[in-house]
Amino acid sequence: MTLPLFLVLTAILIPTVLTLRYAHLCWSRPFTHCRRCAGTGRVRSAFGLSTRECRPCQGIGYRLRTGRHVLNYVRRLHHDARTAAARDQANQNTHRTNHRR
Repeated sequence: MTLPLFLVLTAILIPTVLTLRYAHLCWSRPFTHCRRCAGTGRVRSAFGLSTRECRPCQGIGYRLRTGRHVLNYVRRLHHDARTAAARDQANQNTHRTNHRR
């Protein structure tokens, strides 16, 4: 194996493996600790005297991973497209049967 071929394969393989690994992580563990409150669910007020509920995680301490947001969006698009296609197909079949009568 020559050096340029090795570099090209490495440049392709490493990002692919990292992407697949992150996709698996988003699928298997969709939640992660909130970065704002470090998983406590509470943040200090502006003056540091009291604490309040963390807004990004709504006081739970966990947030949905960015990759899981993307996965949910793609799944929703796919579901909506299939539902719309099935509805259009049903409307066409109904129109054809009514037209033949």
